[in-house]
Amino acid sequence: MISSPQSRIIWLLAGETSGDEIGARLIQALKRHDPSIRFIGVGGPRMRENGMEILFPMHDLAVMGLVEVLPKIRFLSKRLNQTIEHIEQTRPNAIVTIDSPGFSLRLLKRIQNLGIPRIHYVAPQVWAWHENRVKKFPGRWEKLLCLLPFEEEFFRRHNLDSDFVGHPILESQANQGDANLFRKRHQIAQNAPILLLMPGSRRSELPKLMPIFRKTLKLLKQKIPNIVAVIPASPISAHHIQKRIQNWPVKPLIINNISEKHDAYAAAGAALTKSGTTTLELALAKVPMAVTYRVNPLTAFIARRMIKVPCVAMVNLLAQREIVPELLQENCRPDKLAQTAIKLLTNPEIAVNQRAEFEIILHQLLPKNGKVPSDAAAEEILKLIA
Repeated sequence: MISSPQSRIIWLLAGETSGDEIGARLIQALKRHDPSIRFIGVGGPRMRENGMEILFPMHDLAVMGLVEVLPKIRFLSKRLNQTIEHIEQTRPNAIVTIDSPGFSLRLLKRIQNLGIPRIHYVAPQVWAWHENRVKKFPGRWEKLLCLLPFEEEFFRRHNLDSDFVGHPILESQANQGDANLFRKRHQIAQNAPILLLMPGSRRSELPKLMPIFRKTLKLLKQKIPNIVAVIPASPISAHHIQKRIQNWPVKPLIINNISEKHDAYAAAGAALTKSGTTTLELALAKVPMAVTYRVNPLTAFIARRMIKVPCVAMVNLLAQREIVPELLQENCRPDKLAQTAIKLLTNPEIAVNQRAEFEIILHQLLPKNGKVPSDAAAEEILKLIA
């Protein structure tokens, strides 16, 4: 453990729920090394719970899509200026930005002359689309911490200092849930199949998937009358989801507690989820899944001409082939989602095959040194500012 005569300050920024969770684990790991460190910045409830002083809530930054961000440009610009001013006043020992590249990379560029070590945690996915953007990265950070094993080599090939530190999803305890407790708590019969619906945590995402999930659930209820739908949500998004299901003919159960979410994972027979970190969390919990997503048509048109990888789901990217179905854009339809969900819930062979693949890909996410991912990340940060 490091002791310091004067409390050091680390300024953190996270812009979405997955980043808030990563940030919370990083704070815990840094505290294990040096309990005197003070944490300030932009984050969510999990980072606040772990002692971070919040400048403004992270949901101000949670916008997804090339077109969707346009109406918020002026507001985001104000938040960026506010952030820079606060960092100039605070003069922290290090700045750690977590994911949210649209905001984070602009911030890192604007503060490059302050002489403060900058660490970007969760590499920008330029290996997936528009690889030429990597040319803009030199000078944006002193250290890049990668969650995926192939990213370290990719960025080093472009002469960018990077380290693979493992994926903190392995620390999430998503595989520690209690299925029987969940069923008992919500009075769900043992023979009632449970389907997870995961539309995302950003307010900009909910209008895209929630109406489709509504129609999907209505179709499923006709085929499987005793099906129970569950929507795990963050405390921030739960309120917005609750408002959206008021007129649903079949109402899903909404849960916003982490331990209860893990219990729901243990009880679930399948999941329909957006792409992103949730696919790794479900894989850790061994929940068979299909990935679905829909964005603004113009965003989709642009993205399809830029994306370089054959799959979008993280589990499929790691497996280098489609191990879970991807129902995207025009295939993100209630009838197709319902058909896929029925197969996942009723065909044991599909579940067995997916779970076997999950074991293989999760092993790739362990740090090279055998450490816990958040500890590996904390050590790299502390080495940089020592």
